[in-house]
Amino acid sequence: MFEVVLHEPEIPSNTGNIGRTCVATGCALRLIEPLGFDIDEKACRRAGLDYWPRLRLRTHENYDDYRATAPDSRRWLMSTKGGRCVYDADLRPGDHLIFGKESAGLPGSILDDDPDRILRLPMVAGERSLNLSTVVCAVVYEGLRQCLARGEAALDTNGHLLLRCQR
Repeated sequence: MFEVVLHEPEIPSNTGNIGRTCVATGCALRLIEPLGFDIDEKACRRAGLDYWPRLRLRTHENYDDYRATAPDSRRWLMSTKGGRCVYDADLRPGDHLIFGKESAGLPGSILDDDPDRILRLPMVAGERSLNLSTVVCAVVYEGLRQCLARGEAALDTNGHLLLRCQR
């Protein structure tokens, strides 16, 4: 469905939870180094439970390495600094959803690269941010909602997700 991209994630349990979300929604996960933990760390795998072996996972040495592997991808940058609400974006199968590290978000150099592609989740005034795994889940499911509405995904009679289109 989507490519979830984590730029320099720091907390293993967040990454494990995000991996589990990716498996459950048919998304792939890309991790951009340096990571704040060892990918084999127990906390990461514990949060991902038995989903982790089914995760389509790819790691990249840095952001430039990531960009070189996906030069033509449609990228969306999630940030509290985004001027555009995620609900106003047109999320499509194959899109790359890029999230920053827990302590600082995405660096300015990445945000400056694609200023029209910066998205945010709505929050009440004065609140700083949400947990990374919560944001990833909310954005992925908003994308799935859009894909379901356009017929690019469907639900079977038991409510299980059927992916019709995958780039």
